Amino acid sequence: MFCSVVIPTYNRRLILEKCLRALTRQKLRQDGTISDYEVVVVDDGSSDGTWEWLGEKLAEFPKLRRFQQEHGGPAAARNLGVSQAKGDTIIFIDSDLVVTEDFIQAHGDGLAAGREKMGSDRLFTYGQVINTCNFDNPTSEPYKITDFSAAYFATGNVAISRHWLEKAGLFDTRFRLYGWEDLELGVRLKQLGLKLIKCPAAKGYHWHPPFSLEQLPQLIEKEIQRGRMGVVFYEKHPTWEVRMMVSLTWIHRLLWGVLTLGGTLNESTMAGLLQWLIDRGKSQLALEIARIFLNRYHVEAVYGAYGLSQRQNHP
Repeated sequence: MFCSVVIPTYNRRLILEKCLRALTRQKLRQDGTISDYEVVVVDDGSSDGTWEWLGEKLAEFPKLRRFQQEHGGPAAARNLGVSQAKGDTIIFIDSDLVVTEDFIQAHGDGLAAGREKMGSDRLFTYGQVINTCNFDNPTSEPYKITDFSAAYFATGNVAISRHWLEKAGLFDTRFRLYGWEDLELGVRLKQLGLKLIKCPAAKGYHWHPPFSLEQLPQLIEKEIQRGRMGVVFYEKHPTWEVRMMVSLTWIHRLLWGVLTLGGTLNESTMAGLLQWLIDRGKSQLALEIARIFLNRYHVEAVYGAYGLSQRQNHP
């Protein structure tokens, strides 16, 4: 295999540097499983100097190839990365993921073992993603129960034969806002019969800053965007499974309505409790509690976007 690690990035220069340095330290066995690899970074119109910084680092990162587009979202950025990649095997990660030194080899081993067992390459590997707030030493974070993911195809850490991506039609660029573009492609890959192979040895540490109240407007906006894109997802695949995934059911609306007391528990009324937890070093717990009202924003955005779509399509 020749592996192309495709990384879309948008205004994440500081953590992107850690991401790329980790990829320069990869150790590949000399047994022929992986011949070599490259790192394809697509700058999605960043305004923090990412493009210029990448240009300055080309000599330091010999595996790096950089491409740029106007800000169009991760779906378009990944499509550009795949179109420019030289590899027969694509590994998708996010630009805030810091991997271990045997990351690429682990994905290669997982793909090779799966192909031997199944007698085909109709599969992809999904690595382990561990969330951390530790910027200085992200790979020191232990695995937590909250790190578990049941997603079928999540591009934070996944490897797949390039030709299956092309056969499925790559990412749908209508997903310009936050959320669902990878899981929607996953639906199409599942329809092609691809099997998910868990590959915990391919570890990646997903860094995000410790939760603070200043992040709430941005987190709320992400949930609203995720709700809008959820409707794009559902209208493309109008199944009960997708409806459940995007929370477009009365069950979800009732659940988050009850848990927030009809919206009474929100970013304003809960600010005191959240700050109290943050001050005591429990920012992760504060974030999990904040997800109660964040989920309500998501559900209301889903219903709002779906109602608007129905009125436009059925006046």
